[in-house]
Amino acid sequence: MNWTDRLALFSPLDFTAVVVLFALWLLIGWQIENPKAKHLSVSRIMAGYRHEWMRQMITRQPRIFDAQTISTLRQATSFFASTSMIALGAVLALIGNSDSLVGLAEDLTLLSHPLFVWEIKLLLVVFFLTNAFLKFVWSNRLFGYCSVLMAAVPNDPKNPNVVNMARKAADINILGARSFNRGLRSVYFALASICWLGGPMLLLCGAILTLIVIWRREFASQSRAILLEK
Repeated sequence: MNWTDRLALFSPLDFTAVVVLFALWLLIGWQIENPKAKHLSVSRIMAGYRHEWMRQMITRQPRIFDAQTISTLRQATSFFASTSMIALGAVLALIGNSDSLVGLAEDLTLLSHPLFVWEIKLLLVVFFLTNAFLKFVWSNRLFGYCSVLMAAVPNDPKNPNVVNMARKAADINILGARSFNRGLRSVYFALASICWLGGPMLLLCGAILTLIVIWRREFASQSRAILLEK
């Protein structure tokens, strides 16, 4: 069986569902990172607080609280990176021994497909988990850079370079948070892509539901309303 024959095992609806999944993933990511000025996302609102954090750090003595906070952020990225790696290993192991999965999937869908079809569906999950792992690892490293920059911020508020150094630390902190959020979105869509095992319609529903959940948390949540309070 060549690749043309293998691709023929998937219906046009399968291809449509996968395209929609990726389109929604990219769309919500772009919308969160490039929102309208009148309706900022939680991520962009928090970016302003991160800048304020670094400005307040200039005059805070000692800076133990700041060190503990950045350490907590690094611990979170390490936890999610480890979790993504474990999940990735589990899915790869399932691909290597997918006989039990095939039986379960066929019982749920009442359809019989060659093993290749189920393996490809699991590879979609692998893609998102791999992307999540890479984002979390990079986020961890960026927060490490931020901690070094924070340590380099002068203790003297009158130092002419102190504001610029604090701004650099804030910008790196924001980049770390952006990578962390991208990793979380990949985890969400990895969960949505599992729905493909139940068929393309279920995948479409999972993708749309994931989009709604992420959009609400970024643009219509109670936490966002609290952050905007004056």
